[in-house]
Amino acid sequence: MLDTKKLRILVLDDEPFMLKLLSHMLTRLGFDTVAVCDNGRAALLRVDDPLQRPDLILLDINMPQMDGVEFVRYLVEHHYPGALILVSGEDERVLQSIEKLVKVHKITVLGYVNKPVDPQRLSTLIGSYMAPKPEQLKKTTNVYAQSELRAAIANGELINYYQPKVAIASGQVIGAETLVRWQHPTDGLVMPDQFVGLAEQYGLIDDLTRVVLSGALLQAKKWHDAGLPLRLAVNLSMDNLVSLSFLDYVVELVNRSGVPPHQLVLEVTESRLMQDQRVSLEILTRLRLKHFRLSIDDFGTGNSSLTQLRDIPFDELKIDQSFVHGACANDVQQAMFDASLGLAKQLNMETVAMQPTGTLSAASVATSLRASSLPAPCRLKNLPPG
Repeated sequence: MLDTKKLRILVLDDEPFMLKLLSHMLTRLGFDTVAVCDNGRAALLRVDDPLQRPDLILLDINMPQMDGVEFVRYLVEHHYPGALILVSGEDERVLQSIEKLVKVHKITVLGYVNKPVDPQRLSTLIGSYMAPKPEQLKKTTNVYAQSELRAAIANGELINYYQPKVAIASGQVIGAETLVRWQHPTDGLVMPDQFVGLAEQYGLIDDLTRVVLSGALLQAKKWHDAGLPLRLAVNLSMDNLVSLSFLDYVVELVNRSGVPPHQLVLEVTESRLMQDQRVSLEILTRLRLKHFRLSIDDFGTGNSSLTQLRDIPFDELKIDQSFVHGACANDVQQAMFDASLGLAKQLNMETVAMQPTGTLSAASVATSLRASSLPAPCRLKNLPPG
């Protein structure tokens, strides 16, 4: 529970009236340790002082000398560990852009309030504040060498986890997405954002994808033999699609596995585009002719989404989770989400709406399949055409 007596709040606004108003409002809400500054430089002096450093800053966006956007950049340079609430009279689109910028800078932003400030809205935002844990502040991202990843692939340290897909109409588990993890001998479970880019950079992505795909097909065959049919999705890098030999490998592997091609969904991340798309277009089109299912992943985040939908026979459109999470409370995201659904419907494509979720082991997925349902935090919605 939030201890209002200990939370240090700084109000940064160039208008004396707003400083008094917000300070009085915070006091009435039960916050005793409230300081005010009328310019960014004075506020940064407090950020640098361990005895005065605020846990939370109410930041006015429009200030004459150092505006709120510039102030955020300085907060990054000063390694500010606390949180922000944006305060402004600007329109929603501007505030949403600034909120996104703050998140990109890895600074916690609780949200924004419009002027005139609603005390209830402000109280709700402050109530969502969580003090950073010491271990979170010390956590760093390890950098791995090419040789380490090459050894990990050879030694079988890459393992598959599975993200269930749930049909929104029936609530039944109808499939799963394969997500690779690196079981590092000393660092524990390493997420793919720490090694997939490395694999692409050093030409190891084919080896990595083959390990993931072969493991996924073995698991799919076990599920099928146990009477648990499901459609299994596997991610492909665009770097996999530069050689026709990769197509031959996929077709041969699937034929040997005993899993029907139409039960395998190959997800292509559309944010990675090839300069010469002739080979990749041939591979994807031939895979579609052989009854593999194709999914355009992270739709809406790249530069040529509509072009790819026009040129490649995708069966499935997977909306990026940045357009899904919070769409109910954000008119812009809601419009983009609705537009994506409408586009998929017109093209007779299935739609997958990704929510922030965890992953499950193969055994847990099997249990969930038998139960035909999943708890809400593990749900990935699959929306049929129309």
